[in-house]
Amino acid sequence: MTKMNEKNKTPPLSPKQEKVLSLLRNGGLKRLNIFEGSVRSGKTYVSLILWGFWVAVRGEGHYLMAGKTLCSVRRNLLEPLTEIFGEENVRYSVSGKEASLFGIKIHLEGCADSRAEGRIRGMTLDGAYCDELTLFNQDFFKMLLSRLSAKGAKLFATTNPDHPCHWLKTDFLDRKELDLLDMHFTLDDNPYLDPDYVKALRSEYKGVYYDRYILGKWVAAEGSIYTDFTDEMIMSEEETKEAEERCVFKTAGVDFGGNRSASAFVLVGFDKGYDTLYILDEFYDSEGSSAETLIEAFGIISRRWNEDKKLRAVYCDSAEQLLVKSFRQAAEIPVKNALKSSINGRIRMFCRLMAGGRFKVSCRCEKLIRAIKTAVWDSGSLCDSRLDNGTTNIDSLDAMEYAAERFERELFRF
Repeated sequence: MTKMNEKNKTPPLSPKQEKVLSLLRNGGLKRLNIFEGSVRSGKTYVSLILWGFWVAVRGEGHYLMAGKTLCSVRRNLLEPLTEIFGEENVRYSVSGKEASLFGIKIHLEGCADSRAEGRIRGMTLDGAYCDELTLFNQDFFKMLLSRLSAKGAKLFATTNPDHPCHWLKTDFLDRKELDLLDMHFTLDDNPYLDPDYVKALRSEYKGVYYDRYILGKWVAAEGSIYTDFTDEMIMSEEETKEAEERCVFKTAGVDFGGNRSASAFVLVGFDKGYDTLYILDEFYDSEGSSAETLIEAFGIISRRWNEDKKLRAVYCDSAEQLLVKSFRQAAEIPVKNALKSSINGRIRMFCRLMAGGRFKVSCRCEKLIRAIKTAVWDSGSLCDSRLDNGTTNIDSLDAMEYAAERFERELFRF
């Protein structure tokens, strides 16, 4: 078997990781092998080693590696595989949706939309690796399982815990009759993390996110969302001006009003090193102004927010492309479509910032402050869902999130 990459100095395997690799030697693998639990627990790293060895031992066949997006497949799977086994053993083309591991061809797929299911119809697979399985479309996953029809075919998958009523938990992990291995990880299963990093990580996650991402528990989200937000995070006018000076660049987010909602603009500032996220100003239109009035307001506000030439870009809700085009004509800075990553992912990002004391909001942002204080989980939902029934201000929250979501990796770079 090809040796692992010796160029990179990697820490020794933890006892939990050694146990995982022993599954290949002692025949302990099942048809479905799921590695679930806390963040940074070493589950993805060791599952990739296991996947690589298993593919090399099984040899030629048909294999698939899938994630929420092809971008996440490259970042979370292909780049670490290359570090583990070396560039001579791992080749890939994300645009071509193909990779090779020890010369064995592997198909790549993202499952971000409903069309993904159709892209794997007709395949006969010997093995598949799934990254962040709770983010997968359920129909895609069921189709994938039906494609694992070669004799001895196996699934390898990683995930963080989610709502206890998530389909992965109820339809698979809780069913003892399935040929399934559930390997559970906690943060303590990785003894090689820097203690200061572990301390910071534990402080950044609170409530439901602490239970899930630190303790690795499947628990429901209930009650208030931003439980760590306090009035101490609200900046006075003088503190806001000082923060504006401290920021090296700014972005703005725009959420367009629809039925029962308002249009909101939120200005966000980033300091050197992305140490603190500053919410500097807002615009809120609850009157349902005409498109012309909204465009005129945006032109005036964007120019005011860019008087110091620090406003890098504005990220708008992509649902209203005619307004986005009009905003581009009215502004002197780039106006782009918002990334619109998952709502719960955006919520988690801001909860981490607040828990870590890295979030400040100006007293100018009265609507946003109230929105943060009153945001709650939907108690009637069987999955994590922010209540959005017109009784709370979701628009300001969306605008704030659009402005900052593209910089999550920089904000949590360590």
